[in-house]
Amino acid sequence: MIAIIGLLIGIILGFVLDVNISDKLSPYMSVAILACLDTVFGAIRGNLSKNFQADIFISGFFGNALLAAGLAYLGDKLGIPIYMAAVIVFGGRIFDNFAIIRRLLLENFKTWKKSKGKKNLIENEENDVK
Repeated sequence: MIAIIGLLIGIILGFVLDVNISDKLSPYMSVAILACLDTVFGAIRGNLSKNFQADIFISGFFGNALLAAGLAYLGDKLGIPIYMAAVIVFGGRIFDNFAIIRRLLLENFKTWKKSKGKKNLIENEENDVK
């Protein structure tokens, strides 16, 4: 419930506040946002797999964002587009996590559907006995 409230507050603030990010900082922000999205998709995957840990999520959220932005900054100073490596890695991980999330959701749906079908079958048999 707290996550949904935080999400709604973030969306509302995003529409209300006019935040401009300079062209100079946009590569750092884009990589940091990708890192955060990777962590969020990993948290969703962990939650569906029943092994989510909040401390790992929080440390990964901020740690990945800072590491990705730091690498982008270092690459900028060296004249090498290192941020592209982070984009490729985090993008690949996001797609991997999304594929696993999709499979887990489909498995959960199939399990729910089977249990619902068995429950209806048992109820129908009980009604037939009466």
